[in-house]
Amino acid sequence: MNDRAGLPVAAIGQRIGLLGGSFDPAHDGHVQISEMALRRFRLDRIWWLVSPGNPLKRHGPASLADRLRTARALTADPRIVVTDLETRLGTRLTADTLRAVQRHWRGVRFVWLMGSDNLVQFDRWDRWREIAARMPIGVIARPGSRLPARMSRAASVLDRHRLPEYRAAELPMHDPPAWVLINVPMSRQSSSAIRASLRLSDSPCRQPSLQMLHQQR
Repeated sequence: MNDRAGLPVAAIGQRIGLLGGSFDPAHDGHVQISEMALRRFRLDRIWWLVSPGNPLKRHGPASLADRLRTARALTADPRIVVTDLETRLGTRLTADTLRAVQRHWRGVRFVWLMGSDNLVQFDRWDRWREIAARMPIGVIARPGSRLPARMSRAASVLDRHRLPEYRAAELPMHDPPAWVLINVPMSRQSSSAIRASLRLSDSPCRQPSLQMLHQQR
């Protein structure tokens, strides 16, 4: 981080991926897709944008401080930078965040990163066409959504701007709109599944069986 209101450092010409989300909680799947994106798109850094909240989700996430702490504890790779950028910039919608990022870091080659599950619903995002016109988009395959992503409305509208997967390393240097969908070894971990398992483990009805297991040992 630099001393400019705690914003991350970036040099002109660097290739930086932006991965947004609630990270509620961050998990190994986030690390895996970040490492693959670094390699396949030839990125110098990835900034995790831990959001104040997702307007498409009905229930709010855990506190921002908790989510930042969990995310920072998860990865030791210095190329993955965990940030509360949207809070510091005062933005909540992706289109506004990307505009502010480009204003603050002129000359940096940014790539917006998303899972293929997000591409399926991308056309529901506020000003999604503006997002596609503002930054190249790197799409990482996620379990169960690879085919629906390819058949999605957004993919159809942006089809003529799609680069073949073998040209993924060129993506940061392309003027938008431009996008690539890459296939990677997929983790089935998701934040929602982790939250569900934590709720289940905290449920009082689980305690007697856990106590019996301890007594049998």
